[in-house]
Amino acid sequence: MAFKENIKDNVSTELNFIGKGTIITGDIHTSSNLRVDGKVKGKVVCKNTLTIGEGGVVEGDIQANNAIIGGKINGKIVVDEKLELESKSSLIGELKAKKLIIDEGAVFDGTSTMSTAEIKISSTISAKP
Repeated sequence: MAFKENIKDNVSTELNFIGKGTIITGDIHTSSNLRVDGKVKGKVVCKNTLTIGEGGVVEGDIQANNAIIGGKINGKIVVDEKLELESKSSLIGELKAKKLIIDEGAVFDGTSTMSTAEIKISSTISAKP
């Protein structure tokens, strides 16, 4: 399901939902915002903001411009700008981000790389539109 708002400066402000109880097996590519409250088994490429709700699960690699994680991720996550791991989140894997916020109670088991230099997402996780 997608909700469309105004489009400014060629940046899509649509919001796509993957609802609770929904399971998607395969890759997702979007230039809009994406919220996952269900389960995704595969690669997620979001050129805007990715939000994984408290009950959301992603088993696979993720790339996004910004990400707010409240659920569970098992895989590699690459974020151009800011990654926030909320208090009930769990990330098992590898992360790359310019800015990282880890709330008290969040679980992170893996490796991290942070840099103020521009992160080249396309070379880290190949994205096929």
